[in-house]
Amino acid sequence: MPPTHYDPALFHAELVEAGLILPTTVKGGYGRGAVFEDILEHFDTLVMREAADDGAEPLTFPPIVARQMIEQLGYLDNFPQLAGSVHSFFGNELQARELSERVKNGERWEDLLDITEVMLLPAACYPVYPVFSGLLPQGGRLVTVKNWCYRHEPSDEPTRLQSFRMREFIRVGAPDAVEAWRDGWRDRAMALLQRLGLPVVTDVANDPFFGRAGRMMATSQREQRLKFEIMVPVISEQNPTAICSFNWHQEHFTGTFGIRQAGGEVAHTACLGFGLERCTLALLKTHGLRPEAWPAEVRALLWP
Repeated sequence: MPPTHYDPALFHAELVEAGLILPTTVKGGYGRGAVFEDILEHFDTLVMREAADDGAEPLTFPPIVARQMIEQLGYLDNFPQLAGSVHSFFGNELQARELSERVKNGERWEDLLDITEVMLLPAACYPVYPVFSGLLPQGGRLVTVKNWCYRHEPSDEPTRLQSFRMREFIRVGAPDAVEAWRDGWRDRAMALLQRLGLPVVTDVANDPFFGRAGRMMATSQREQRLKFEIMVPVISEQNPTAICSFNWHQEHFTGTFGIRQAGGEVAHTACLGFGLERCTLALLKTHGLRPEAWPAEVRALLWP
């Protein structure tokens, strides 16, 4: 029988040897080689072709978000372990010299910095919700974004990155329409990934809420079936890697930002996200490290 657990260190080493990823001193912060990027970009293009008839409005945001928004959304209550805040120097010349001396002497220096008004973006969809504030057009809205995200999860395991890219689609509108859109895309994504030859499975999931209260929230999220994931055995058959997620937020964002349907009724939001690095790694693990040797039908989809 084939192994059910793969060595993540060996997979990392193979990716490095093939020039697909470039090691750095930061765990979960490796670089990407040209072939890796080519796969990733063509996969993203394939997803956008699949979604073309939906008419999603493309929006672009920087990989930072207002600290006030992160506080407002309760992110620091739910996921403090993942947050990335941005600090900078606000001092005078004397303090700047002290900072320089500490760096030269290998001493701690971060107490000479102070927090800025921005944080690193934890989810590609976050900047979108304030755009929806107020009354929606009839039928709601659908937008798509692609962005770098940050989560503080340092690891040598190749699929667990601190900085990674997400392709997300965000739907806002009537509750039943939003839920149906989320569920419909779960089926569409499964079919797309199966056409790429990936051994995908899907299941109810939960976000990594922090602490004892977080465990209760995770249980509630699963019981309400608010989150689904599509998974592929990249590192382990028993614990496959989530490469795509589908989230129904109900009124979490619409209540926070005052988003209502065109007639003033309650609106809901949902999003789906493809983890672009993880999808790329799933393809490499499934089909091998040389894309030119992949099955013809997979290559035809990615490089038509």
